[in-house]
Amino acid sequence: MQNVEIQVIARMRSDFPTKFGIPRQPSLVEGLRSTIVFEPEFRNPDTLRGLEGFSHLWIIWQFSEAVRSDWSPTVRPPRLGGNTRMGVFATRSPFRPNSLGLSCVKLERVEYDTKDGAVIHVSGADLMDGTPIFDIKPYIPYADAHPDALGGFTDTAEDFLLEVDFSPALLALLPESKRQAAIGVLSHDPRPSYQRKPERIYGLPFAGFDIRFRVVEKKLSVLEVVPLE
Repeated sequence: MQNVEIQVIARMRSDFPTKFGIPRQPSLVEGLRSTIVFEPEFRNPDTLRGLEGFSHLWIIWQFSEAVRSDWSPTVRPPRLGGNTRMGVFATRSPFRPNSLGLSCVKLERVEYDTKDGAVIHVSGADLMDGTPIFDIKPYIPYADAHPDALGGFTDTAEDFLLEVDFSPALLALLPESKRQAAIGVLSHDPRPSYQRKPERIYGLPFAGFDIRFRVVEKKLSVLEVVPLE
């Protein structure tokens, strides 16, 4: 077997300190804001020349918290309840031979003069804070967009949306710029698919806070918002 070495060119800075609660696909929650910070050897602003002419980017990255020495030809997609098996290459599961992820995100702006050199601000990313990034490519509409594409078993994803009850008093504990993103993340049901006990209380680490909630049927109720230590 041939091994190929690739370099980490950047890392994602996001509001998710852990895997829990990260949207299962990119662009599901457009209010999520993240920043791509390049590694020192790749902080040449010339690498970004012309990038701002594009509205969206492809990011190739690593499921750094799911790297394993072995892999399985089948996995259990969360959107099928966590019990039905599909071929690993028919899913976007993190448990794959090379642990690579592919995400399309919206380019918000490029900021050139920061302490970390030129950085890229994006929205809709489904990456944990510190995620290694291997490559960035522009999204090209005439080649990358396929309006007639089929989504297989993922076509029922909207069935998983929850009603979110987030009281104004609790919501006010979050920074104003993070509130709509938090509601969006919660509406996509961050619970593991195999856990559906209505009496269980979950905690979503997000933007420096632990958002504690319970789900009964199709309604998610936020119970507490506590600063993370």
